[in-house]
Amino acid sequence: MGVNYKKFWKRLIDDDLEISDLHLATGIAPSTFSKMRKNEYVSLDVLVRICKALNCQLSEIVEVELDDRS
Repeated sequence: MGVNYKKFWKRLIDDDLEISDLHLATGIAPSTFSKMRKNEYVSLDVLVRICKALNCQLSEIVEVELDDRS
């Protein structure tokens, strides 16, 4: 099981935003965005701050990838 942030990156493109804009608006460290590029876990606090800045819900920026257990 893991996470992916494809929706987040698409949202930035659709809203014509740069990471630097979001960094200034949220105070989130650039290293955290690097983790997100690698689909690594980030804290819920970070995700909530992003949602507030983008005026969206968690489901609009992150997806949980479930393992296929057959």
